[in-house]
Amino acid sequence: MIPVQGLAGAKVAVLGLGRSGLSAARALAAGGALPVCWDDNPAAQAKAEAEGFAVQDLHHPSAFDDIARLVVSPGIPHLYPSPNAIVAAAQLAGVPVDNDIGLFFQSFATPDWATYDTVPRVVAVTGSNGKSTTSALIHHILTEAGRDSQLAGNIGRGVLDIDPPADGGVVVLELSSYQTDLARSLTPDVAVFTNLSPDHLDRHAGMGGYFAAKRRLFAEGGPDRAVIGVDEAEGRFLAGQLAEGPTDDRVIRISVAAKLAGPGWNIFARKGFLSEYRKGKQVASIDLRSVKGLPGAHNHQNACAAYAACRSLGLAPRVIEAAFHSFGGLPHRSQLIAEAGGVSYVNDSKATNVDSAVKALEAFQNIRWICGGLQKEGGLDPLNAVSGSVKKAYVIGREAAAFAVQLDAETQVCGTMASAVAAAMADAEAGDTVLLAPAAASFDQYDSFEKRGDDFVTEVKARLGVA
Repeated sequence: MIPVQGLAGAKVAVLGLGRSGLSAARALAAGGALPVCWDDNPAAQAKAEAEGFAVQDLHHPSAFDDIARLVVSPGIPHLYPSPNAIVAAAQLAGVPVDNDIGLFFQSFATPDWATYDTVPRVVAVTGSNGKSTTSALIHHILTEAGRDSQLAGNIGRGVLDIDPPADGGVVVLELSSYQTDLARSLTPDVAVFTNLSPDHLDRHAGMGGYFAAKRRLFAEGGPDRAVIGVDEAEGRFLAGQLAEGPTDDRVIRISVAAKLAGPGWNIFARKGFLSEYRKGKQVASIDLRSVKGLPGAHNHQNACAAYAACRSLGLAPRVIEAAFHSFGGLPHRSQLIAEAGGVSYVNDSKATNVDSAVKALEAFQNIRWICGGLQKEGGLDPLNAVSGSVKKAYVIGREAAAFAVQLDAETQVCGTMASAVAAAMADAEAGDTVLLAPAAASFDQYDSFEKRGDDFVTEVKARLGVA
């Protein structure tokens, strides 16, 4: 645990008692603060009381009379589309509003660091897509290189639940726009911006607000190094804002859309090869085509970002390359789960929208595609533009027939995962990939995309007779 510093003896309100809220309450108490907790859910209140925390209704008109700070969980709106009533009351009372990320950065450094040879570092990753894979890949590379590393934030453990880092330790954080928008302290040593595409627009009142929330990771404390994906206008703007000039190597630009030129520090992937250039000269190259855990251009972008972050921490290219090959990928994200008879089986259940499914279809050839579910707005036309590698689609979901008629590829309406997997495996030939990339939400048949992916894995492995 990271005990919260700077609030000893102060009464701190905690709104929202899920994972991050209870974690914040524990860390506040460990640092000597006096947390008072509230959640509109009685079950969450009872859970906090069972841990010994005071529960106080923060809707009361005088709730903030003696509160030093309000700590808010990520899912609770603090500005758009409208502030939560309790957050609005705190703002009206002049009480600072924060979250667990802000408390973490406020409390990360300790007097013990004076005895360390190498002070701990924080690598923070944000962006629209690839945050989880990039964060996990950085952590994997560091671990494989023998560096003390912990993974936290949106992935791994809660930020305040990690252990105080050891001498030379690195904490890798995946941060969403909800977290970067509200945190009062944001001071990573290395900050990574993967890419930007429309998401959470109601929460941020449009793309400008969404980008502004992401941009705070680079503006509040000024990281020593910034890794910026420049394949969108926002990334190019951010890199230009941070750099003092063309040769400023505090900014590392990454791309999978173009070969980057210029005298700065550039890393890009083209035709399956990652290249690193510094001062206009190539200093390293990695063949990504045989890295099974990172298929497709979207994962090559993740590889570029992770490579850049690890290079900025002093790791050699050959060490990073070796770790790439031992990276198995994240569950439900282009996860290779089995190979048999020349057929690969890939679980990309996280492809819950058309954009992410397009990336999955672009990553493989000779695809037996399992898709369908609760269709989102916008239609399926972008999928048809990249369906040339699809040999056949096997459609699941309660509205499988309606989904299937929108696809240009040959289709088979299967309905259930068991039926789809059985049909795809019966048709598959050596060189094919049986790919689950639903392009739809899971909630018509499953509680979550994870449950859907687990069902796919179970069906495949049962039919292959593997554990």
